[in-house]
Amino acid sequence: MEIVLTDWQILLVKVAIILAVVPTATLVAGYAEHKVMAHLQHRLGPMYPGGFHGWATLLADGMKFLYKEDIIPKAADKRVFTLAPFLIFVPTILIYMVIPVDRTLIVEDLDVGIFYLLAISSVSAIGVLMAGWSSANKYSLIGTFRAAGQLIAYELPIVLSAAVVAMLAGSLSLVSIVEAQRWPFIVWPPGIGLVAFLVFTSATIAELTRPPFDMPVAESEIITGPFTEYSGMRFIFSYFFPEVANMVALGAIGATLFLGGYRPIAPWGPLDAIPGVVWFLLKTSFMVFLFLWIRPTFPRLREDQLQKFAWKILIPTSLALILATGAWILYV
Repeated sequence: MEIVLTDWQILLVKVAIILAVVPTATLVAGYAEHKVMAHLQHRLGPMYPGGFHGWATLLADGMKFLYKEDIIPKAADKRVFTLAPFLIFVPTILIYMVIPVDRTLIVEDLDVGIFYLLAISSVSAIGVLMAGWSSANKYSLIGTFRAAGQLIAYELPIVLSAAVVAMLAGSLSLVSIVEAQRWPFIVWPPGIGLVAFLVFTSATIAELTRPPFDMPVAESEIITGPFTEYSGMRFIFSYFFPEVANMVALGAIGATLFLGGYRPIAPWGPLDAIPGVVWFLLKTSFMVFLFLWIRPTFPRLREDQLQKFAWKILIPTSLALILATGAWILYV
């Protein structure tokens, strides 16, 4: 007997899949961050929780935060303070809905997939601004100002580098972009794709506020910036979980746009035998490792250096890439 699901049932199934995949990916990436940084810095990292190389470290940390007291500062704007974590957490989940894991493994294939990603990823920045402003804390307010300036500066390179990919593929659909990459865009067209990838990766790290672009949450300067006053599970859902989940999501987006997504790395027959899901996971893992490797390798920039890097290097380079891509499409 054929089972026919209603639209609401299909939606619930999709939501259940996302809610199962995102925490799992976040736990794996969080554990990898501990271990990769440990090896890069020649130390052991967490070894005891769970018994095998500390695999249950993040689960133990989560249980620890469950028992921590949830405090709202007396001077805080309580409604805004309470709402901010939801505006940070929910967009993180929604990003995963349009990422194609394989030709058919995608929650929703939108014709304007890139536009959706760029729009929904910017919503969480509003939550960060709300968190910092509502905390009534000077360190949180400084972090909020830094986050606002960083968002304005680095959103443009991300949009422009994604526009280069859309021009090369002739589509805003992520599935169509992957299918257009007989060779990954990082390789072909020569030069253009590689530079666009470097611009996208640099701007993405800044968008994630990860080192060396972590000025809004610099622990040694302003504690954790907008999240200084958050504790318990509010801290998890406003800072730690979105940071790691967004890292995985943006790594998957970078793999989709520039590395060919679920397609083989080269159009050779033997490589086609490897399932698309495996290619996607390998490329996403490479992107995540790149983010993890950069964190302990480069020192934190000053705020003026961050702004100069965006406005004097990344944005002009992105505009030049748009012109070069248009010339390539027109004359090649």
